[in-house]
Amino acid sequence: MATWSAPGKVFLFGEHAVVYGKPGVAMAIKPRVFVTVKKSRNPTHPKSPYIDECFKRMGVRGSVYVNSQLQSSSGLGSSAAVTVATLCAINEEFGIGRTRDEIADIAFSIERKVQSGRASPTDTYVCTNGGMVLITGTSKRRLPPQGLQLVVGNTLVPHSTAKMVELVGTLQKKHPDIADPILDAIGAVTLAALHNINNQKVLGQCMDTNNALLEALGVGHPASSRLVLAARASGAYGAKITGAGGGGCIIALCPRRAKSRVAGAIEACEGKAIITTIDTDGARREKND
Repeated sequence: MATWSAPGKVFLFGEHAVVYGKPGVAMAIKPRVFVTVKKSRNPTHPKSPYIDECFKRMGVRGSVYVNSQLQSSSGLGSSAAVTVATLCAINEEFGIGRTRDEIADIAFSIERKVQSGRASPTDTYVCTNGGMVLITGTSKRRLPPQGLQLVVGNTLVPHSTAKMVELVGTLQKKHPDIADPILDAIGAVTLAALHNINNQKVLGQCMDTNNALLEALGVGHPASSRLVLAARASGAYGAKITGAGGGGCIIALCPRRAKSRVAGAIEACEGKAIITTIDTDGARREKND
């Protein structure tokens, strides 16, 4: 029996634009998905296309038990975390010998197949390796970890990443004159944020700008807007949609002293708040009880 876990992730800047080769910054966060895999003659596992595909790719059969601190379809990389943790647990339990980089690559190919479209390798890379990552086109660069104090606000409105990516893709095909400048601007905001990574007030302003641009792309939602505005009004430096949008989660960058107040404001708007910060571990082996 092998148990592995992988962290969730947020996009600090650049979601949707990364699909078109613009820079984006993603960060692993503390909540995790825990997966136990056991060799078994009569395998049982959750009805998950991600888990099914993990076993197919690794060429083995076994039982799986999942315990998640991440809500699915919320934009926090839960499917990537499940996929990565499952692959790592299979890898250990069956002595397959895949490297961490190979796990990230296999996990991405599984995400892309299951989501039947343009899944980004970002989620699986960040869930595997942890930390903060700059994505530009196909290249990924680890950034020095920053102790950003974040409050994640879950709208509890489920969304489909594939649908949101398709929506932006349709806009870009039909109206490139509108979509392309917005995507360029999101890339520019990401670079401005990187240049001011140690100035949280400026980072917050960049988040606010990024959020406005995401709404201009059409991936906003009334529930997200409510949480973003509540977070800003209660003392956050800035707040934005994180992930695909159309529901899911927002993130608020906060002064240390304002985290609880911001979380309370999000809960008062019928959202679910998680106070968190960076996770530098990535996928890790857990002790079995």
